[in-house]
Amino acid sequence: MRSIWKGALTFGLVNVPVKVYSATEDHDVPLHQVHNADGGRIRYQRICEIDGEVVPYADIDRAYDDGEQTVVLTKEDLASLPSERSREIDVVEFVPSDQIDLLTLDKAYYLEPDSSSPKSYVLLRKTLEQTDRTAIVRFSLRQKTRLAALRVRGDVLVLQTLLWADEVREATFPALDESVRISAKELEMSASLVESFSSDFDPEAFTDEYQEELRTLIDAKLEKGDALDTSETFGEKAEKEGGEVIDLMEALRASVERSRAARGGGSKTSDDDAGRGDTKTPAKKSGGKSAAAKKDADEKAPAKKAPAKKTAEKKTPAKKSAKAS
Repeated sequence: MRSIWKGALTFGLVNVPVKVYSATEDHDVPLHQVHNADGGRIRYQRICEIDGEVVPYADIDRAYDDGEQTVVLTKEDLASLPSERSREIDVVEFVPSDQIDLLTLDKAYYLEPDSSSPKSYVLLRKTLEQTDRTAIVRFSLRQKTRLAALRVRGDVLVLQTLLWADEVREATFPALDESVRISAKELEMSASLVESFSSDFDPEAFTDEYQEELRTLIDAKLEKGDALDTSETFGEKAEKEGGEVIDLMEALRASVERSRAARGGGSKTSDDDAGRGDTKTPAKKSGGKSAAAKKDADEKAPAKKAPAKKTAEKKTPAKKSAKAS
């Protein structure tokens, strides 16, 4: 395990250096969303509503909106709060363990002694065991002030965060206000039913059936070959497509530079290209006119198109005779 926080338990003049570890972990099968047409992964991006740009997480601050105005709180603002800088778990009071409402229990953390000698740690643990008390503490974690119960589990001190009083809803159900009569026989039969189900609680005897069935379904699909190549539907494909875009841009850039170089050669290059493209009509028959001038003349005099066509037809035998010679 990796510690998520380091600090010290303090009560009175006693200081107990500790490391904090998450006591629980999630074993649910991780699932993500894909396009049902091709299996392509669907990702969510943090987009600024003003400029429409995707914002890196490092550039994101927090803000409070009261409906009319928004107050931006930078990382420096939050870090400047005194409670956020505190690295102490302060014991507020010791209360009877049975006074802790199970409904208020939240996230659990293990505390490990963080000193060369765990004497103060063991002393606090034994004190809680002998007095059957639970320590109510305050501390700051992840930009929040927490209220927590410090109790013993085996040889380890466990810190379990508590919900604040205003976070627990009141159960107000009108149906429970009605008077209901329960007979002694009904109560006896109900107690007998409870006795038939009585047992010692063993958490390891229970498993998450849904997650097991989900894993079995996934394994069956894999064995059947009903799966997609991750590299073709997720991030690796996007990287390949990006490479193709870069190659295309390079080709376009090279083409533009080549075109500019050709234009920079002057009108001679253009005339030469035009002359090479008009090899069917010799320059002598146009009276020394350029190819562009002859084309304009041909367009103005449609009747001359027929002789030009015959001239073009006569060139074919000329090529053959030249080839033969």
